[in-house]
Amino acid sequence: MGASGLGSALANCINLSNLTLDLQLIILFSTFAFIIYFLLFHIFSSFFPSNQLFNDIFFLQYLKSNNQIGDEGASGLGSALANCINLSNLTLQLYENQIGDEGASDLGSALANCINLSNLTLNLSYNQIGDEGASGLGSALANCINLSNLTLNLRYNQIGDEGASGLGSALANCINLSNLTLNLRDKKIGDEGASGLGSALANCINLSNLTLDLRLIQNKKAL
Repeated sequence: MGASGLGSALANCINLSNLTLDLQLIILFSTFAFIIYFLLFHIFSSFFPSNQLFNDIFFLQYLKSNNQIGDEGASGLGSALANCINLSNLTLQLYENQIGDEGASDLGSALANCINLSNLTLNLSYNQIGDEGASGLGSALANCINLSNLTLNLRYNQIGDEGASGLGSALANCINLSNLTLNLRDKKIGDEGASGLGSALANCINLSNLTLDLRLIQNKKAL
C-alpha cells in the first residue's frame, strides 16, 4: 500500500481531527491487520455518528520497521493528509525512513494546507535531511497560521550551520507559536549555527516555552 496510499486512505476520514501515525517498528500490526483496523473504524463510526471517540479521534498505530518510505513517500503522505481539513492535532513518527531535502520540504508544504492544525509533533530524526530541507520545512510550517504547539525532532540528519539558522528564521514567522520543542542534536552544527538559530528564535514574539537540544554527542549509539 505504501505511505502515499496510507495517506490517501486517511484523507477520506472527513471528520478526522486527531491523528497519531507511527511508521517505525513492527510489533503489533501487519498490513492485513491495519486494513481490518481501518475497516472497523468505519463500521463503528457509521453506528455512532455523533460519538466523538470515533468521529473526531482516530488513533492509528501502524508499526513498520525501517520503512524507508523516502522522499516520494513523505511527499505523498503529506499531500494526502492536507485533505484532512479538520485536522488539528497531528503526530508523525517518521524517523529512519531515508527522507531527504525534497521529502522534508514537500511534507511541510503539504501540512501547511491543514489550516486548522494547532498541535504538531514531527519526528524526522535519523534521516538524510540537509540545510535545504531544514530551511524548506521551516518555511512551509510558518504557513500553518494556527500552529501554537510544535515539537520538531531533526536530530542526526545532515543539517549544518546554514540549515539551523534558516530553520530558526523560518520558524520565527510562526506568529501564533507559543510552545516549541526543537531537537537538532548533531555534530554538524557549530557555534555559527547555534548563534543564528538563537537570534532567529528571539523574534518569535508569542513564544512562551522553548526546549532546545543542540548537544554535540560523539557516540550516537549511547543515546
